[in-house]
Amino acid sequence: MKKILAGNWKMYANQVTAVTLARSVVETAGQDDRITVILCPPFPYLVKVAEVLRGSTVLLGGQNSYVEKEGAFTGEVSAAMLADVGCQYVILGHSERRHKIGEGNDLIFRKVRSALEAGLRVILCIGETLEERNGGKTLDVLKTQLVGVAVGVAKEDLQRLVIAYEPVWAIGTNVTATEHQIEEAHGFVRDLARMHSGEEFGRSLPILYGGSVNAANAATILRLRGVNGVLVGRASLDANDFRTIIRAAPEG
Repeated sequence: MKKILAGNWKMYANQVTAVTLARSVVETAGQDDRITVILCPPFPYLVKVAEVLRGSTVLLGGQNSYVEKEGAFTGEVSAAMLADVGCQYVILGHSERRHKIGEGNDLIFRKVRSALEAGLRVILCIGETLEERNGGKTLDVLKTQLVGVAVGVAKEDLQRLVIAYEPVWAIGTNVTATEHQIEEAHGFVRDLARMHSGEEFGRSLPILYGGSVNAANAATILRLRGVNGVLVGRASLDANDFRTIIRAAPEG
């Protein structure tokens, strides 16, 4: 399974910096087919970044999408719109949307189904808060955030699902989960996928780690058992740091 390296630019960059950063990534990994590199810029810069990525192996992703294909939903963006401007991926359920904007599991499940039906690959983010971790509820939280995703989704569509385990307490804090914590969570998610959707799905499901991934710790994280890639936030906005992370990815 190819390692997946996804850069989530969040609400940063402008037209100039977005294009410059995208060009740097293309220069680093634009013809590298050993890995899958994805850039997820803010909505206003998707088209600009798509132009830079054209002809390279680097893929484009959105940071969110709505449940409906179209309609009177001011400020929302549909999965079909993302696909129309060249996105192959979309991030859904990010902890910042869960905990800062108030998105619940039911809404996120509907978004996942809508995006898969639109032909996008979905990076579904799951993870526990520090209070939940300290209370011994981590695995229960992960199960709750996963159960219901596959309801009403065709088996062939599920093949385009990616899970990103991102403990909330490690997002933007410079605190990374321990190797044991990461491997335990990834193993649990894979076992749960096998149980609910079959052995083949569980075996082939890509599971990424996200949570203060940086140039210094990426190589170690990418070599952990069950880790198929990383979802990178702050470090993906630094061309040199993201280049280091890309080059740290082992084959397979």
